[in-house]
Amino acid sequence: NCFLVQTSFVPDEYWHFSFHLFMILNILNYGYLTWEWTNSLRGYSYPLIFASIYKALQLLAKDDVQLLIWVPRLAQAVLAAFADVKLYSLVQHLENAETAKCVFFCQLCSWFTWYSCTRTLTNTMETILTIFALSYYPIKGSKMGNSCKYLALVALAIVIRPTAVIPWIPLVFSHFLQERRKADLILQNCIPVGLVTVGTSLIIDRVFFGEWVLVQLNFLKFNVLQNLGTFYGSHPWHWYFTQGLPVILGTHLPFFIHGCVLAPKRYRVFLTALIWTVLVYSTLSHKEFRFIYPVLPFCMFFCGYSLKHLKAWKKSAVSFLLLSNLMPALYTGLIHQRGTLDVMSHIQQLCNNSDQSQAFVFIMMPCHSTPLYSHVHCPLKMRFLQCPPDLTGNESYIDEADVFYSDPLGWLDKEFYNDKLLPSHLILFNVLEQEISSFLTLRGYEKTATIFHTHVPQGRIGSHIYVYRRKTEMNH
Repeated sequence: NCFLVQTSFVPDEYWHFSFHLFMILNILNYGYLTWEWTNSLRGYSYPLIFASIYKALQLLAKDDVQLLIWVPRLAQAVLAAFADVKLYSLVQHLENAETAKCVFFCQLCSWFTWYSCTRTLTNTMETILTIFALSYYPIKGSKMGNSCKYLALVALAIVIRPTAVIPWIPLVFSHFLQERRKADLILQNCIPVGLVTVGTSLIIDRVFFGEWVLVQLNFLKFNVLQNLGTFYGSHPWHWYFTQGLPVILGTHLPFFIHGCVLAPKRYRVFLTALIWTVLVYSTLSHKEFRFIYPVLPFCMFFCGYSLKHLKAWKKSAVSFLLLSNLMPALYTGLIHQRGTLDVMSHIQQLCNNSDQSQAFVFIMMPCHSTPLYSHVHCPLKMRFLQCPPDLTGNESYIDEADVFYSDPLGWLDKEFYNDKLLPSHLILFNVLEQEISSFLTLRGYEKTATIFHTHVPQGRIGSHIYVYRRKTEMNH
């Protein structure tokens, strides 16, 4: 799976790894610091895992660019595989081996799980930890329940991505209601677990930020209280019900509905957590498919329950699920939106050139389109269009990318008024070429590569990516 997913999903997959962290660990002496880090919205606990791997590679003198790209994904893949096995053993314990096999099958053939589970997104880690925590959750009839273990895993998920608290509110509340020794639960489990995880997170962030910061609070303030995520787009309230959940479930949807009807009363707590999560996320105007990824394992539980009870139709249902998920999984994993990653190998080649110090790459695409330094292992001069949100309350604020797209030609002429300032390489989507063709011709740029990106170009995102190189560079 890890090697069959070669496309880009969202920028956060690579931009969560602050290269600031690598600088502190003396792994790299170059990089780029995004606004989330300068405003303390991201914690160091999660990137630290990958930075440690990078540091180990560096000490072993194996910090090759391909290893730097693939090792984090392989680490994520191993964790995702463990989580799948945990899900299987949980259902086997709650029900029986046959139901467990059905749930396991549904989980493995879900196109969205395939597409997301090996990506280094905090949402992926949140989903993996949610499955681990579920396997210790004391549901009625479970003998595997362990309050301390599941609460510790939930706390860890919240440290990595604070929104992980949402699906666990109804689950922890339900556990609290059925617990006989309520005071013991709070004093012996909740408080110690909370103090240890939050304390560790605080210390890690104190080391790297150089001051005491409660990142989780900043994250919730920004995304929930101030709702500033709308800067990156907003959707109607019903989006998760009409598009979000149906799309990530895909052809599992009828089985999910059937499973919800069939499942015994004691599993209603899972359904409550699922509905509650989708409702809470529906109140926030910025919506993304990956935000509800952590509730997908809950859905798979009900899908598997449905599949197990389809006596005569079971074989047909299995074939249907497998075939209907295979195509979207392979298409989204291998074809859709792959250009922004493929173009990085062209940029990486500049590292091997003798005139690397002269090279200057300007990425004229919607901001954070490419992974930047996480796929280029050398101090190459690179620039991209920026789009940080305005945190000062300025009503008339327009980010650099929007200013550029409102008049690309005017912007370029103003920015590069002197030929000495010109980039040696330009990376752009084909939709922009026509608008800036006069600039490209006058400044002596020639097209050196055309890279496929997507079959469904939208707005500023084109179907192909063009690489342009300045001819005069060759004459020096």
